[in-house]
Amino acid sequence: MARLLPGTRALRTLEAAARHLNFTRAADELGLTPAAVSHQIKEIEDQLGMTLFTRTSRTIRLTEAGAVLFEASTDALDLLGRAVSRARKMTRGTELLKVTLDAQFATKWLMRRVDDFRKQRPGIELRFDITYDVRDFDLDDVDVGIRFGAGKYPGLCTHRLFDNIIIPVCSPALLASGPPLREPRDLFQHTLAHIEWVRQGVTWPNWRMWMAAAGVDDFDDSRTLVFVSSTDATQAALDGNAVALADFAMVANDLSEGRLVRPFALGIKVAPEFAYFLVYPQASVNDPRIVAFREWLLEEVAKTPTVDKNPGGAA
Repeated sequence: MARLLPGTRALRTLEAAARHLNFTRAADELGLTPAAVSHQIKEIEDQLGMTLFTRTSRTIRLTEAGAVLFEASTDALDLLGRAVSRARKMTRGTELLKVTLDAQFATKWLMRRVDDFRKQRPGIELRFDITYDVRDFDLDDVDVGIRFGAGKYPGLCTHRLFDNIIIPVCSPALLASGPPLREPRDLFQHTLAHIEWVRQGVTWPNWRMWMAAAGVDDFDDSRTLVFVSSTDATQAALDGNAVALADFAMVANDLSEGRLVRPFALGIKVAPEFAYFLVYPQASVNDPRIVAFREWLLEEVAKTPTVDKNPGGAA
């Protein structure tokens, strides 16, 4: 009887086709042609002796049998994915720790300090999954994560890392050669960059908000450069192309080493519930690798200077 069941590849095709109800979109997701998807679905139907989709010239729909198989294939693939993730973690031993985090935190903060961890904990090998995607600890081959959010992650242990304070930064060359920056209105003569980010009704500080905090009420933000990621906005400042709003904790090293300067002390705090968090499954709270990484990370965070130590403070 088991020989009558579709294989994993066929189940993926069935699941994608049923989810999209469109063979072309399913094909794009799977890296196949629409004809190949249609052929695989026909093979499954012939193998099982039942019709799973009704087709017209314009649409496809699931039959009752197809709906049952769609639900079952989704559950089966999810269960298999979780089992594979667990198996991978078991087979790679106890020396390897996989950390998932975004590019901003990786390049601007963690990578500058990771050699220190390796010296302190030579028995633990760190590997990194650099992505803005939120990983699933049950499905993905990762052990701990550093995420930006509101810290509400059911089933996970969380440790708040930084309070985010957004400040204006630019390159020393821009400050020296461009129009002078003596007061906030002088920024009108420069290219201004920021990111666009809204979550749960909270907006990441932008130039309109910074100008309002600085007492400038006639700022036109239509000519600002808007980036998707903080990394790109900060790079525009490093390249001397713009004055950017940046997260102080992420550019502290650039400031202390002279690659960036703060033309104005004024900073804006992000909504207090949002911050970077170290996260990992509650079941892993006593994992020696995670304990070591957690203790080291929190010690390093405590050493990181805050914007409040600089003249002017934050708004």
